[in-house]
Formats: sequence, structure tokens, C-alpha cells
Amino acid sequence: MTTTIPRHMQRDRFAPVPETQAARDDEGFPTIRTAFGTTARLVTRYADVREVLGDAERFSNTGMPRIPTPDGEDPRAGNLLANDPPEHTRLRRLLTGEFTVKRIRRLEPRITEIVDEHLDAMAAAGPPADLVSAFALPVPSLVICELLGVPYADRHEFQDRATRQIDLNRSLEERGQVAAESRAYMGELVDRAFAAPGDDMLGMLVREHGDDLTRAELVGIASLLLIAGHETTANMLGLGTLALLRAPDQLARVRDEPGAVAPAIEELLRFLSVVHSGIPRTARADTTVGGTPVAAGDLLVLSLPSANRDPAAVERPDDLDVTRAIAPHVAFGHGVHHCLGAPLARAEMAVAFPALLRRFPDLALGIPFEDVEFRSATVVHGLRALPVTW
Repeated sequence: MTTTIPRHMQRDRFAPVPETQAARDDEGFPTIRTAFGTTARLVTRYADVREVLGDAERFSNTGMPRIPTPDGEDPRAGNLLANDPPEHTRLRRLLTGEFTVKRIRRLEPRITEIVDEHLDAMAAAGPPADLVSAFALPVPSLVICELLGVPYADRHEFQDRATRQIDLNRSLEERGQVAAESRAYMGELVDRAFAAPGDDMLGMLVREHGDDLTRAELVGIASLLLIAGHETTANMLGLGTLALLRAPDQLARVRDEPGAVAPAIEELLRFLSVVHSGIPRTARADTTVGGTPVAAGDLLVLSLPSANRDPAAVERPDDLDVTRAIAPHVAFGHGVHHCLGAPLARAEMAVAFPALLRRFPDLALGIPFEDVEFRSATVVHGLRALPVTW
């Protein structure tokens, strides 16, 4: 099955397609079709996107069609992205402690080990290499496996399921079946955690909050974190490396200047915006956004890449500039649904990018840039492969 890629997911390499960016200059919000075949209104301006993201009272996260589960369980159970306050608030409060900056710093030595192990393997195998399969994908996969207590031997299976689950070229029924397989697998891990809670996050949740969470909620939490915890960071590492290879002077700063790394990561997050939109919002009542009328029940799709390239928020928004003062962005969302794993993603990138560039100072594309294959029809933007040499 093939599908027409929803407009908000269409990219011109790194950027949203011109038609989407041009909508920032138009009045109102254009109507588009979603991946579920429903209609929605596309919000593209930074201020408008931030307004909607920041107001959970006016805009709900629960309006999208649900992919049914064969076991009959509510597919929203435990999924922070698909719940509104107060349910969202309750779930998030149980997890916040695991994702504080202080807690993530304790993981940095292990992240460094994982990065170095994969760089050693690349060096031993010699060039050329596919940076996606050799580095960008396995590093965050192993980190999230250790965090959740997922056996790393199972990584290929869950990576394959995650890829199929977010591939819109597959039918809704097929994606539902993959989601069911993922839930069944995570259910096994949750049952093991209940039987013998370990030191990982699932074990912690069982020990400290086992009376406050249902099995279905634990399965939902684990499923969300497993997919979100490796798909997004993996694609940032692949796309980010490609973007830096296209800008050698900026690559050199990230490689050679420790103080340049954190601002560079924020600029790459803004410039690449690998998450196209996140969960669409539904207006709870008649309202306005940025002066545009929105009717009760309207579904709003928020273009994060377009918002992050809005000239009203950022000077020279279509230029990658790791030297700029940190520009505002919504790559991690905003408001109560701001990405819980943002500190972990930043920590992984802060280790991985400079380590990769220092280990291979002559890193270069192995094929012409025009031949690099970007992923399409997936809910997270990325690359199918990134051939490199050194």
C-alpha cells in the first residue's frame, strides 16, 4: 500500500516543503488531510503553534482516531501524549524523577561507553560505513534498552516494529497489528518487572508506584518511551551529522570547541525538527488562535518544522548557524506535553556528535548529497541510510 504523504510531513530534504512554509504568510489555517484520512487545519506560525501547545484547557490531545488493540485494552492507557490533564499530570508526575537533568548526568558515563564502543567497532571495520545502522540507530537504542530494562538482544525486533508502526505506507490495520505485537512484547517485560523488579525504570515504577499504575498503563508507558526514546534521537544523530558535513566550518566548531556543543544541539534541533507535528489538538470550544477563528471540534495539526523556521521568531531561519544565540524552538514541544525525555536526548547528542567528529576528523559523505535517501511517509523525519567514509 502507498499513501499520499500528509502535507505537514512533506519535506524538501531538511526543510518543510515551500507550500507549508508559505502558509505562514496567509490568513487563517489551511485545511489538510491527516494520515488517518480525516481533515484538519494546519498551524504553521511559531506564535500560533506555541499558543496551542501551551493551552491544554482549550485544546485536547484525545481527538485523533484510535488504532484498535486486539486485546480490547484502551490504546491510550499510559500514553502521556494521548491523555489530557489531570490524567496526564498523574502519569507524568510518576516519571519526572527519572528524567531530571541530575539523574541523566549519572547516565553520561554509560552513554560515553556506548558511544565509544560503537566508534571502536566502526574504526575496526573500516570505511565505508552506514552511519545510521552502525552508529545513529544503535547508540540511543542501547541507552533506552538499559534505562527500561529491555534485553539488548531484542533490539532488532523492537527497532523493526517501531519502524513499521510509524510507516504510513502501511495500512491502518497493519500498523494496528504491529502495535499489538509491541504491546504484547512490552506486556511480557512488565509482567517480569512485577514478578522481580530490577534497578531499571520499569522496576522502579513497580516498586514505587505499583499500586498507582495498572498493568495496561505500565505497558503504555514502556511502549511510548521505547519508541520515542530511540527513533527521535537516532534520526537527530543521522540528520545532524549530514547537516554538519554540509557546513564544514560549523562541524569544526562542534568537533573542537566544547563550549560550542550545547548551542549547536539547540540549533540542530530547531533546523531539523525531526518530529513533524506531534499529536494533533482538538479545540474544546469556539475560540481564536492568533486572531484566527477556530470552531469547537476543529482538529489542529501543528507544523513544528515550519514554526521553527518562522522569520518572526528567528533571523535567517533557513540557515543552519551553530554560532547564533540559542533561538527559540518547539522541537520538543511546549507546555504540559513538553518532551519528558528532552534531557536524555540532549545528553546523548552532547556525547555523540563531538565524539564521532573527533574520532573521524576526515569524516565525509560516501555518496553525492543528491543521492542521500531521506525517509518519507513516517511520523519522524530521518534518513534511510548515510554512507560515510574517512
